[in-house]
Parts: sequence; C-alpha cells; structure tokens
Amino acid sequence: MALLDERFDEITAVYALPEPYRKRLRTSNGIERLNEELRRRERVIRIFPNETSMIRLMGSVLMEIHGKWITGKKYFTMERYEADKEEAKKAVQADREELNQSVQFIA
Repeated sequence: MALLDERFDEITAVYALPEPYRKRLRTSNGIERLNEELRRRERVIRIFPNETSMIRLMGSVLMEIHGKWITGKKYFTMERYEADKEEAKKAVQADREELNQSVQFIA
C-alpha cells in the first residue's frame, strides 16, 4: 500500500490527459504487438549466425513498423491535444472561481 501511495500520481498520470488519448495510452497493446512481430520474425530464423545478423533483422522490422506509423493514420495530433488542454484549463479555472465564490459567500 505504501508503494502505491508513493506512486499514485505516476500510476494515474494517464487520466490527466484528454479523453481521446486515454484509450490508446492506458494500455500496452502497441508494445505487445511489436514484441509479437519481432518474435514471429525471429522464429523463422531460429539460430542467428552472429549478433550482427540478428540486429539487422530486428532493425529492419522496426524500420518497417516505423514507416507504417509515419504514413498511417494519426491517432494523436498536437493541435487537438493543445485545444483539449486549453479547454481543460478553462474548466479548472471555472471550478476554482466557483469554489472561491462559495467560500466568500460562507465567510
């Protein structure tokens, strides 16, 4: 419990992001898929003759996946992120003002 208390902010950091980004970032599906692809390619070779051939194969797989990410559908755009962040700031500011008014009314 103490460890969870210490790292609560780190663990729940994804919830500070705007809603559209949470689904993609809260899971490790992308990393798991990448590892599966690397293992699939590695199983074909079975035994590498040397370390350089293994690095060459894994590098080419990673470059191929990187190319797909660069040319494929964009899941995250900075323009939308900035707009969502600005909207969240305004909502927080409005909540603070409402709370300050409530406190002044009580006092």
